[in-house]
Amino acid sequence: MGMQQVRLDRERLDGGLVVTVVIDNASRLNSLNSELMEELERAIANLAQDENLRAVVLTGTGPKAFIGGADIKEMATLAGPDEARAFITRVHRCCDAIRSLPVPSIARINGYTFGAGLEIAACCDFRIASENAEFGMPEVKLGIPSVVEAALLPMLIGWGRTRQMLLLGENVSSRDALAWGLIDRLVPESALDAAVRVILEKIMACAPIAVRLQKQLIHSWEHLPLNEAVAAGIDSFASAFLSDEPTVQMQDFIDNQNRRKGRET
Repeated sequence: MGMQQVRLDRERLDGGLVVTVVIDNASRLNSLNSELMEELERAIANLAQDENLRAVVLTGTGPKAFIGGADIKEMATLAGPDEARAFITRVHRCCDAIRSLPVPSIARINGYTFGAGLEIAACCDFRIASENAEFGMPEVKLGIPSVVEAALLPMLIGWGRTRQMLLLGENVSSRDALAWGLIDRLVPESALDAAVRVILEKIMACAPIAVRLQKQLIHSWEHLPLNEAVAAGIDSFASAFLSDEPTVQMQDFIDNQNRRKGRET
């Protein structure tokens, strides 16, 4: 398996812990085989238990690829439906672990982002890409359908563009990805880290318990009919007052407003 690994880079910012999860398999365009997927799922699940965690950044090693997809060499050896089901379930478990993170996640996208790599990016709350990024779901050209978290794509780019990507297997440039809403921001490669840092600083400026509650609520809205989604929001609002965070934050806001008015008079 060589030197492939999932690396965790931890950083303490003003406000809490940020962890960058790095897929380090550059010689294979950071493609995901079973070993890497199990390591990634385990790493994300462990991070989710850390109460000090404020945000997670996901990226791949080097400038050539974010994640080039699931390992085609391994998929080519799958012997029948049972092994195929086990393999694709591992892809889903990685995606589900990312979607289930209790804090915001940012995909730091550099280079090729194909197949399972695009599904992982779609699972993140924010997608910041460099101009050298390229996106695609080429599975139909490999004799398989695009599955699992490819189901998120219609929510991001609509059904027409999803059909274009999945039924034709064509790649999408970074500029088209921005226009489609597949990514949130497009920057030169040299500005990628700075753009990610801007998002992190904005997360850190928000109240941590409120952010966790909001993340949980957004996730639940994807599955609930409107009346249940509204009811879930009421429960979430009430839960915020289990701590003194709302009182402290609102009083800080009032105090700042009063100071501002005092300077203006």
